[in-house]
Amino acid sequence: MQNLNRRDFIKLGTVSAGVVGFANIPFANATNQKLVSGELGKWIATTCQGCTSWCSVEGYVFDNKLIKVRGNANAKGNHGNICPRPHLAIQQVYDKDRVKTPLKRTNPKKGKGENPKFVPISWEEATDTIADKILELINNDESHKFCLMRGRYTYMNEIIYGTFPKLIGSPNNISHSSICAEAEKFGRYYTEGFWDYADFDLENAKYILGWGADPLASNRQVPHFINIWGHVLDNATVTIIDPRLSVTAAKAHKWLPIIPGADSALAVAIAHTILVNGVWNKDFVGNFKDKVNYFRVGEQVEEELFDEIHTNGVVKWWNLELFDKTPEWAEKITGISAKDIIKTALDFANSGSRAISWVSPGAAMQVRGAYSSMAGHALNGLVGSVDAKGGILQANKVPMGKTPDIKPYMSEKIVKGTKHKKIDQRGTALFPALKKKSGGGVVTANVANAILDESPYDIKVALGYWNNFVFSVNGSDLWEKAMAKVPFFAHITTNLAETSMFADIVLPAKMHMFERYGFVLNKQNMHGYMSIHQPLIKPLADAKTDETEVIWLICQSLAKKGFDAPLRYYKENFKDPISGKEPTNEEEFDLYAFKHYTKPVWDGSHADDGDKLNSWDELLQKGVWNTKKFKPGKKIDHFKTVTKKFEFYSETLKHVLEEHTKKNALSSIDEAIEHANITAKGEKVFVPHYEPIVRYGDETEYPLIFAEHRSRLNREGRSQNVPWYYEIKDVDPGDVSNEDVAKINPLTAKKYNLKDGDKIKISSQQGEMETVVKLWEGTRPDVVVKCYGQGHWAYGTVASEKFGQIPRGGNNNAIHIHEYDRLSGSTARHGGTARIKIEKI
Repeated sequence: MQNLNRRDFIKLGTVSAGVVGFANIPFANATNQKLVSGELGKWIATTCQGCTSWCSVEGYVFDNKLIKVRGNANAKGNHGNICPRPHLAIQQVYDKDRVKTPLKRTNPKKGKGENPKFVPISWEEATDTIADKILELINNDESHKFCLMRGRYTYMNEIIYGTFPKLIGSPNNISHSSICAEAEKFGRYYTEGFWDYADFDLENAKYILGWGADPLASNRQVPHFINIWGHVLDNATVTIIDPRLSVTAAKAHKWLPIIPGADSALAVAIAHTILVNGVWNKDFVGNFKDKVNYFRVGEQVEEELFDEIHTNGVVKWWNLELFDKTPEWAEKITGISAKDIIKTALDFANSGSRAISWVSPGAAMQVRGAYSSMAGHALNGLVGSVDAKGGILQANKVPMGKTPDIKPYMSEKIVKGTKHKKIDQRGTALFPALKKKSGGGVVTANVANAILDESPYDIKVALGYWNNFVFSVNGSDLWEKAMAKVPFFAHITTNLAETSMFADIVLPAKMHMFERYGFVLNKQNMHGYMSIHQPLIKPLADAKTDETEVIWLICQSLAKKGFDAPLRYYKENFKDPISGKEPTNEEEFDLYAFKHYTKPVWDGSHADDGDKLNSWDELLQKGVWNTKKFKPGKKIDHFKTVTKKFEFYSETLKHVLEEHTKKNALSSIDEAIEHANITAKGEKVFVPHYEPIVRYGDETEYPLIFAEHRSRLNREGRSQNVPWYYEIKDVDPGDVSNEDVAKINPLTAKKYNLKDGDKIKISSQQGEMETVVKLWEGTRPDVVVKCYGQGHWAYGTVASEKFGQIPRGGNNNAIHIHEYDRLSGSTARHGGTARIKIEKI
């Protein structure tokens, strides 16, 4: 590995001059009352995307300096409040390690530890270089060998992600979605026809059963949960199922420390208990015609005996799966006592339609996690809490402008390029990715394998933005090899990161929260909302907006070289909705496209559906548009399933698997499901069921199980170059300030002669990482728990011990097995897939 330092790494000369540092920011203090009161500055609305809550916030700006942040009082979803994450964004935007000018690689050799020897170049040279590579593909009838890789995004992504690849003839717009939460959505879709995140009526809930959910710290709706949690604890019972004592588990009434990967076993045992004890919701599910309960342990039931109302296949579910899935059976698999399983099931069911079973990625993003997701969500059907007061909900729709038709701007040659198969192999026998249809989802992690294997073809040009797949996907070593193989890669980013180290061109991006336009759509607290980004301060140095301005500049370069269709499309279809003027430069295009997509909420046309806004200026001032409060009950018997009912026996999944089987010329659904690494056969495939836990590594060599969690300080993995992240890391239970620790139960530590502060190497079949021991009773014995996010070897002078070489802490993805839930396409980052061993160093 070469000896790197950041001064040699980027020879920026005077480009870094004038960077705003914290020493120059006039932070509010007790002696500066005018600043605190707002007499000298201004609060401006924007959006935090530090997690998928996407809360509306405000930043206080004085003299083009961002001083502080707070919640937006106009936001009904997050109650006008925020969590810790937006505060860390202040250090993020003023990060001294941000990229400040386009960079060009001068070392042709790529690989981990290779110095790219970046040198600064102009935007024109950068976009001309990218345009040349794209045109070379088009001229050689290889436009499909271009790949756009998207990480986090705003809804302006329709430009860079939705239209640009197609306009240049590529089918390859690859999102990060399947490394995020697609398996969670799978369970909802194949029971109630809803492929999205859920909302909840927490105000009226009586029981919350959280499957790996830690809503007070991470995942979704964090400010809403923090705001309402006192009310929830006063009025509902909270049980959290998690191998780790999370923030939420610590404040819950009951913590069930499950063995990782056993969620489906626990869910079906709870369902079994509910049915055996006759405490299902009979008004929602139905009942036996003679009112006698025939759900008896080990016995089959005749379907004709049961009158079903708003659901489909409850008796089939019993006969195919539940009849023998007793609490005693589950105790051996889950590590949860039969007594606790019975009590949880009965307490949950006795809360009726005000009981919420919330399946999070912790229970779903596992090998075979699709069925864990289905089983957990099916409990909502048993108690009738789907689309019910106090239950689990969908959401009101938030309007946005439509993306104009691109077909008139696509030649026959360009259209032909888009007809090639996508690079991630979605919809194939090995990767069904069943988002509503075979191949409807994305298999993000498999792009690395596809690049290495050149299957279905080789990728020659790639463009990535707001992503760092080399660091953030299971089996990071595979992504290192894959990106080293890509002949030309351009990375749009705020900071050089692991993925940037493999780039030929690096383009500086504006920071989403404070420097750019954009908007997001989301839901919290039974309100859908649109929350906007807008520039609060001038961008650092020569940064551009990734989703709009960068694409405009690339299209300008393409037009200059004779391929003008993309530029004409953007010019002619994204005029200023107020003046009708065509954009003439990247700034105008960015602004006009933003106005175009947000117009349905600021022109007053949807005032009956939510807030009334009368102008564009009013949207900028308020920063958020809220729908009316969601009213439960309208979805029942109108679910988007094949039967229109809540499906315990999923005719919807059966239909999609039939399509998938035919598409891949397989002999049967059994063959299709076997290819997808599922053990069930026959009709059992169509019901929520227990699938055996998958672990990699022989137990004698790898005796421990690895599990991970997210930090309440983790801004989608982008906090790690922020000093505050390390200084207050002990806000996460069991963690330590200024350290990256592996949390180990003292009983386990004693077996391996480990003590606090010991430096260790953790190894799996996939790889290894180094970290530090923290003894902590808040994890199951024989399960090692570590927070995700640290371990960067290239993300800045704070996140890396030695930039480009030595990580600060360990990257969990170095030891996570590169494996999937193939039905949804999701990575298996939970469920204890990796068996591990520990060595002192």
